[in-house]
Amino acid sequence: MPTTTAVPSIELNNQTTIPQLGFGVFQVPPEQTADTVTKALEVGYRHIDTAQMYGNEQEVGVALASSGLAREDYYVTSKLNNSNHAPDDARRAFDETLAKLGLEQIDLFLIHWPLSAVDADQYVETWRTMAEFVADGRARSIGVSNFQASHLDRIVAETGVVPAVNQIEVHPYFINDDVRGASLRHGIEVEAWSPIAQGNVLGDETIGRIAAAHDKTPAQVTLRWHVDRGDIVFPKSMSPERMAENFDIFDFELTTDEIAEIAGLDRGEEGRQGPNPDTFDYVPD
Repeated sequence: MPTTTAVPSIELNNQTTIPQLGFGVFQVPPEQTADTVTKALEVGYRHIDTAQMYGNEQEVGVALASSGLAREDYYVTSKLNNSNHAPDDARRAFDETLAKLGLEQIDLFLIHWPLSAVDADQYVETWRTMAEFVADGRARSIGVSNFQASHLDRIVAETGVVPAVNQIEVHPYFINDDVRGASLRHGIEVEAWSPIAQGNVLGDETIGRIAAAHDKTPAQVTLRWHVDRGDIVFPKSMSPERMAENFDIFDFELTTDEIAEIAGLDRGEEGRQGPNPDTFDYVPD
């Protein structure tokens, strides 16, 4: 199962590395996840992003176990469910994630949402608990997802532990530069979820014009925009053709002017596709 393209790696603040392009399994039904991940690995993806909340960790593990790949040749991220923030719940849930994935060590484990709208303080204690998983060797890196600047400032100040990444919504219609800038200020790498705005940027006239100039698709140009800015991205598709298209972004670069022009499409809060982390309060039963 050869990799046809060398995906760049980014060095994290704990001197580990992460592939800059990965494959996401958000909203992939569990019964289709193993086959979908297998196809992604065949295309060449080596970074799989899942979460407890997605309900498909076990199927990701099945695909990885049957892939024939050595453990050091793939990278796995998962995330703590919103119902598991209490320390003992987080410890139990982390054990379950490792068991479902069939791993002794996960590459990256994230707090999925801060849930500060539910409890203004709990996420700090949750973050302290997350550090245990690195200390005992069962997580190579830990990070956060959907953390605002104030959340980042607080956990770093109160625990002294800096997240390796912050996975946040970023795309041309919502560049989220306040949070992106706060992350980078702390030495935290940015992972961009919803990198093509759930497809909403693909009909954009500016992106279409730039794509035509490079003989690429709008999706490829948008993903390349992320890569050129330093974001880590993991587009999701269940179509092998689209998987391959999204992977084929390393034979061209955007100019500085093109990068700026795409960033200029930002619509601020009106461009946000997902929930606002300051108000998001969903806790599953």
